[in-house]
Amino acid sequence: MQQPAAPTVFNDWLLEVEELACGYNGTRVVENISLSLGRGDIGCLLGPSGCGKSTILRAIAGFLNLQAGEIRLAGQPLSVPGKAVPPEKRRIGMVFQDYALFPHLTVAENIGFGLHQLDREQRHQKVTELLDLVHLQDLADEHPHSLSGGQQQRVALARALAPEPTLILLDEPFSNLDADLRRRLSLDVRDILKTLGISAILVTHDQQEAFAMCDQVAVLKDGQIQQWDVPYNLYHEPVNRFVAGFVGQGGFIKGRALGVDSIESELGVIRSKRHSGWVPGALLDVLIRPDDIVYDANSSLKPKVIEKTFAGTSTLYRFQLSPETEFEALFRSHLDFRLGEQVPIRVEAEHLIAFERV
Repeated sequence: MQQPAAPTVFNDWLLEVEELACGYNGTRVVENISLSLGRGDIGCLLGPSGCGKSTILRAIAGFLNLQAGEIRLAGQPLSVPGKAVPPEKRRIGMVFQDYALFPHLTVAENIGFGLHQLDREQRHQKVTELLDLVHLQDLADEHPHSLSGGQQQRVALARALAPEPTLILLDEPFSNLDADLRRRLSLDVRDILKTLGISAILVTHDQQEAFAMCDQVAVLKDGQIQQWDVPYNLYHEPVNRFVAGFVGQGGFIKGRALGVDSIESELGVIRSKRHSGWVPGALLDVLIRPDDIVYDANSSLKPKVIEKTFAGTSTLYRFQLSPETEFEALFRSHLDFRLGEQVPIRVEAEHLIAFERV
């Protein structure tokens, strides 16, 4: 009897990176890099300086040859070792950290620079649409030097969007801006990309920016992806100590497993709401996030305030329970405690994270 044909498997991945390795002058900077980005999704390469974020971005853009692996866009191979589609034929837009605008051209001329294939009227219509999209309608005839940093970055984004790319790459695009403008512009850029349904990869070392703007985030260390996941899982389900320590605030305290779901520590017995598989008696380092600590007037556990940082609606406290055990807690600002004061608290960890002590 003839066997039925295997069903065809379809996926909606726009960008697929498989086992990528590349670097400079024969030296590998990144290796074993694998990730997939869905259509319309925004991904992020997040990590400390020198971890390989920009190297991966350059490989995707086509500026760097592969030593191993493959890059595909919309199912079509872009790069394999020894063979690559030229950058200008990849339909990939790029937004740089320094904006890279042409100083002698107006805002409108900068945006329309890559649209020479269109006739004059079509080009004017396209530029007008993009000016409206990035809220720069009144600045079409200005030159870059007269614009603020945020306005220049909007021009750079509009110019990258003009040729209707399949994918946009953003290389630390907000790093030259002040914190407030950086936060507002990153959300504006997310809204623009989502409105157009364009996928993007952002490179940043700012985790708040990554979490606010991106659907998927890759945390990198020493040229390798530690975890590629949604922001919620990176914070609540880190796969190793590096991700746990790098993402979000928090620190480790010592503990000992009492069972598969409970840990004995100086903060008392902390119970997990899930089966974590700890071996009884195992020595553990327990991650305590500031939001794991709650004020409890009836608690007998009273660590001392050794540091406090007021932030308007909340205050970040650093507590000391013993010379070996310090941790942070985030309380609403109306709970105002003095330095040296002993404050009754308890642990309320929805997601208890611990790793075997090394």
